[in-house]
Amino acid sequence: MRDVSRICADLVQIHSENPPGRTDAVIEYIRSFLTGIGIRSLISGNAGGMCNLVTTGKGKPPRLLFCGHVDVVPALDSGWTYPPFSGIIDNEFVHGRGATDMKGGCASILAACEALVNKNQEIPATLAFVCDEETGGENGIRRLLADKALIPCDCLVAEPTPRRHPCIGQKGLCRLDMEFSGTPAHGSLYPAVGTSAIMEVMTLLDHVRELNKTEYAVDPSLNEIIKQSSAVLSQEFGIAGVRDVLKRLTFNPGIIRGGEKANVVAQHCALELELRVPWGCSIPELIASLQAHAIHGRIVSSETHSPSITDPASPLVAITCDAVKNIYGGEVFPIVQWAASDARHLRAAGFKVIEYGPGEIPSLHAVNERTPIDSLEKASLVYQAVMTNYS
Repeated sequence: MRDVSRICADLVQIHSENPPGRTDAVIEYIRSFLTGIGIRSLISGNAGGMCNLVTTGKGKPPRLLFCGHVDVVPALDSGWTYPPFSGIIDNEFVHGRGATDMKGGCASILAACEALVNKNQEIPATLAFVCDEETGGENGIRRLLADKALIPCDCLVAEPTPRRHPCIGQKGLCRLDMEFSGTPAHGSLYPAVGTSAIMEVMTLLDHVRELNKTEYAVDPSLNEIIKQSSAVLSQEFGIAGVRDVLKRLTFNPGIIRGGEKANVVAQHCALELELRVPWGCSIPELIASLQAHAIHGRIVSSETHSPSITDPASPLVAITCDAVKNIYGGEVFPIVQWAASDARHLRAAGFKVIEYGPGEIPSLHAVNERTPIDSLEKASLVYQAVMTNYS
């Protein structure tokens, strides 16, 4: 039986940065691994090497899906203690890009399946490994759902989470590409003459700052989950004011491009704005408010996803939390978070979804990303317990 840390290191060493998003090599490693333990699978993809894998079996579709993404965000060499794709294993960690997000989770899934096969136990789950979670899932989970390759059921996504706190919900997402127009004039006369497209963007962002001060009303039971989640995430990240992050609209003007020359009042400016939407905030009303305050701007394109959550009383949540408690002990309860993942697409398609996986969360997407070996091992034990329960 292969050590889970070795599986994780192997996966880290296979380049699958997104962009460009080529995952054929890492998917082939997973296919070969699964074939070696008697699990059949199908690979789908496109000409650019963006490949997905879904396991296949006889009889009725399983009531459980384990899901993971194999793409990782890019990494430059500078600043890393070890090269980012080295997969170095020391006494405590597997090092490298994707070790936490989320090749570690994929490795723990594979190790769990091998352990059960070695015990002559069935794998009561479909496995899906997808290519482009980091860029929205168009060729990955969304393609599999559109093609009916996955049937709604209970689903565990192996994204990294705090050790005792599976995640059952995420804030919503609103991404807007906007264009603003102005009236050009000599820069020395502004603001007396001309309308600056750049300053129109600034005016809209002032409005967004005001929206950030709004706290939205939610059901009392959800309010309690948000309160508990805030305490966990504050400790995990060392960030003050996490409650505000979960209950308020957060925003990032990721890209602003505008202006023609330093002494010309800008005639054009483009804005790429991302907002994370809390429970209780209406996305159509939000967009209407933004458009109303963008007097000289228009929305060119948008992508929106409502906040989503799995019922904390569902069997999936109880089974997963029990498995975690049996492995780790201590207080175990589910949380919600501010990030987005493939869970939102799965919930929208009718799946009940929980996220639970290994990793060192502060290191994800960061220089010196790494995952603790013991978290890989214990996540594998949790996955085995969940699968055994469903079998």
